[in-house]
Amino acid sequence: MKPARSDPEHLPRSLWWVLVGITLVWGFNWPAMKVTIAEVQPFTFRTFCLAAGSGLLFAYLRATGQPLGIPRSEWRRLALNAFFTITCWNVLVVFGLAQIPSGRAAILAYTMPAWAIPLSVWVLGERITARKLLGLALGMAAIALLLGEEFARLQGAPVGALLVLGAAWTWAIGTVLQKRFPVRAPVAAYTAWLMFAGGIPIYLAALAFEDPGHLADVGMHAWLGLAYNVFLAFGWAHWAWIKLATSVSVTVFSLSMLMVPVVGVFGGALLLGERPGLAEFGALALVLGSLATVIAPQRSR
Repeated sequence: MKPARSDPEHLPRSLWWVLVGITLVWGFNWPAMKVTIAEVQPFTFRTFCLAAGSGLLFAYLRATGQPLGIPRSEWRRLALNAFFTITCWNVLVVFGLAQIPSGRAAILAYTMPAWAIPLSVWVLGERITARKLLGLALGMAAIALLLGEEFARLQGAPVGALLVLGAAWTWAIGTVLQKRFPVRAPVAAYTAWLMFAGGIPIYLAALAFEDPGHLADVGMHAWLGLAYNVFLAFGWAHWAWIKLATSVSVTVFSLSMLMVPVVGVFGGALLLGERPGLAEFGALALVLGSLATVIAPQRSR
């Protein structure tokens, strides 16, 4: 992938619309996934998301005449990135989400910056400035605030919570690896192949362990949730995620994602009947403060 020319230490204005879009799409996707996996078996669900989502990107690239190929020398890097960011993330999230509420799952999944930022310092040599530390502290305070009143409930479903935390860890590793071992290919083509390749173990698991006949009994709401995942959460948002992750530093990208669990909590309230309280509103204020540390450009000396 060609490196972006923008300053990697803050989010360029040209990418603000990408951040807003991915925040809304991925935030509302948590209740959508919860509705869908209540009726669609997990490996089958992720097979639809990854195969159809990558298929949409391939079709778009072909229709617009954009290149589809990945140089042979880049396939090892692509496979390594796909394993952590696609295979591990999707399997761990879908099985964890089946055991805990969507809002709490979103909160746990987006502890990713707590793992990604130290990894980026260790592996990539990124600098930790006072501004970055402030952003991380505000973002993690928001997550801690949301987790505080749910701690007793999380103890009631430790396996589900641990699975989602594992997903956050693998996402952090994959994010750092994409910066450490970038794939030299156009962003859209790389995204399509990343989803398709990362889904191969999931496709095989669906064929081996699940019966596709259960889809005959799936209701309309589950199908709508599945369509939302295919077209928006995978078809568009994964392109947006790669665009952000490869345009700015790991710290800036990680902090930019902290708004997603807040939207997830409010999305659960809107769509699933959960009721946000003072903790949710306090977390929203903290996350907005964290976002300000990465969106606003630093003043030149």
